[in-house]
Amino acid sequence: MKIPPRIARIGALGALVSTLIIGGTAATATAAAPLAPRTVASAQVIAAVGDICYSDLPAQAHDTLDLIDQGGPFPYPQDGVVFQNREGVLPSQSSGYYHEYTVITPGSSDRGARRIVTGKTTDEDYYTSDHYASFDLVDYGC
Repeated sequence: MKIPPRIARIGALGALVSTLIIGGTAATATAAAPLAPRTVASAQVIAAVGDICYSDLPAQAHDTLDLIDQGGPFPYPQDGVVFQNREGVLPSQSSGYYHEYTVITPGSSDRGARRIVTGKTTDEDYYTSDHYASFDLVDYGC
């Protein structure tokens, strides 16, 4: 099973989460460093970002991911712009880390609510079907 990059980035909590997901013992070096107090915001970030299997994405999301890999051309001029993460749902990163791309919604007269947001440092891809209210990390291993 591939461990999503976001689990690796959230430190001691990530070790606990990956232990719960994968199984095994929680004996790690994290015992030496106590967990920082959890804030409501960090709990919301963890709760708001789930996982989705690549095979469970709509066909249009596959098309968008293919276009991203090819470097375009993209259907909308907004595709590829920096995603600011103003909602704070995705893990906090420096400005310019995330970029957003439209996932075409059949029957919609505008861009619709579906997007792929990429984080290039660790090559993570997030899918949202509700215009940034929640995200799912794309799991390519299932």
